[in-house]
Amino acid sequence: MKSDSIKKGFEKSPHRSLLRALGLDEKQMKKPFIGVVNMFNEIVPGHIGLKDIVNEVKNGILQNGGKPFEFPTIAVCDGLAMNHEGMRYSLPSRELIADSVEIMAKAHALDGLVFVPNCDKTVPAVLMAAARLNIPSIVVSGGPMLAGRNKKTKTDLTTVFQGVGEYKLGKIDEAQLLKLEECSCPTFGSCSGMFTANSMNCMCEALGMALPFNGTLPAVYSSRKVLARRTGEVIVDLVKEDIKPRDIMTKDAFYNALRVDMALGCSTNTVLHLTAIANEAEVDFNLDFIDEISKSTPNLCRLSPASNEYHIEDLHEDGGISSVLNELSKKDLIKKDVLTVYKKIGDRLVEKSGFNVIRDIENPYSKEGGIKVLKGNLALQGAVVKKSAVDSKMFKVKVKARVFECEEDAFEAILANDIKVGEGIVIIYEGPKGGPGMREMLSPTAALSGMNLDDKIPLITDGRFSGGTRGAAIGHVSPEAYEGGVIGLVKDGDMIEIDMDEGRLHLDVTDEELEKRRKNSFKKEVKVDGYLKKYSKLVSSSSKGAIFE
Repeated sequence: MKSDSIKKGFEKSPHRSLLRALGLDEKQMKKPFIGVVNMFNEIVPGHIGLKDIVNEVKNGILQNGGKPFEFPTIAVCDGLAMNHEGMRYSLPSRELIADSVEIMAKAHALDGLVFVPNCDKTVPAVLMAAARLNIPSIVVSGGPMLAGRNKKTKTDLTTVFQGVGEYKLGKIDEAQLLKLEECSCPTFGSCSGMFTANSMNCMCEALGMALPFNGTLPAVYSSRKVLARRTGEVIVDLVKEDIKPRDIMTKDAFYNALRVDMALGCSTNTVLHLTAIANEAEVDFNLDFIDEISKSTPNLCRLSPASNEYHIEDLHEDGGISSVLNELSKKDLIKKDVLTVYKKIGDRLVEKSGFNVIRDIENPYSKEGGIKVLKGNLALQGAVVKKSAVDSKMFKVKVKARVFECEEDAFEAILANDIKVGEGIVIIYEGPKGGPGMREMLSPTAALSGMNLDDKIPLITDGRFSGGTRGAAIGHVSPEAYEGGVIGLVKDGDMIEIDMDEGRLHLDVTDEELEKRRKNSFKKEVKVDGYLKKYSKLVSSSSKGAIFE
């Protein structure tokens, strides 16, 4: 065991002395040392309930003969960080979390790790750390919140963001907006739709790094405590059997995860995060691979924001990820022999319960997956769109560009009714380096939705979008403006062609004109300090997962 390096042999007597200061005795020192990464804090709604989950994990570890050691790390709530400078810190927090876990695990010679995350960047961060460290690891999240209700209508966080646009348009009054605010997030947990946090928690199952129902079991259900306790038991078995993350997160595991991703219609952020996780696992993974899988995977689910009818709790009632995997397996779209933290993936398949949240494989919403990769002169390295949340009449359009150098300016123009049908919003200098931080843009897309413009006006950016976004929101345009990407050369009035069926994103400007503009262009420098300054220097393109290089 790795922990022998701090507890075995006469020369480790000083180390054992320090362990005794923690209250350990000889018997406990012989047990596997299991780190429990507790991401609890009192400001992130998805993490406020994690103490109970962590306690049950530790109970499970103790019951199966391990010694748990709890330690913390940070977490950012993307909803609270949205639409102000705080959003610049959301994606960068992913790297900081992964690094902090690495430091704790290496410095203290831990034999295994249980990760207890829940919200957007915390889940991919711990998967990155697991792949990097490659010691036995497992994930159990805090679970999704329940959907809200406004009379007979289901609501969630995106409903409130859209309410801002509706209020501006005069469709609802201040009292109605307040009602949405009060009812839409009724419990703690990750936000209730197929947004980024829940997308990634589902990916934990599909990758094989979590037990069944980790991605869908609601936070407030008592059975999540049972899941946590069982997770604690399983990590001790993984340590004894020496089953490591890279034994599980293989190329075939990523293949399965992408299949599930496309079937569910997950957040576009899964593209960014799966790419980064694969990099840590030393698995070959790129946008072309993603697009290949998308083209041959039917979209079986439409959960919020793609539908107002279904939320994560409904997916859970219909059998969860195990049932999605099972439906895909009926067309041989799943590699069943892939190892997981518990059984092979093929041994975890179950029939759906008949709630009609998961469509039959013979009757999908569409024959292609929920996420589409676009390429063209405007995105030479690629861009992504959540096609399952786009109105079909926006699949193929040609629009006149309206260019903004930051999210705030575009948001103001939307609320001022300054964007007209036939125009397309282009927001530049919001990429990983140019932002820096690659901010999510739920406020402008939700405002468009609330003003009934999400099926008429596309938004294109080198930044990214919340999993709660719906409409023709094309993000991750790469290369970004800051690194000389063509998106930084777009001018007001330029025509942009979007073809989501063919995967095309084209700026109708000649190469000669673009070269002329490039010679006369000036890079916009954003003055930042502290962590963002370091981040901007180290971070790569979004097409590579915005990893540190």
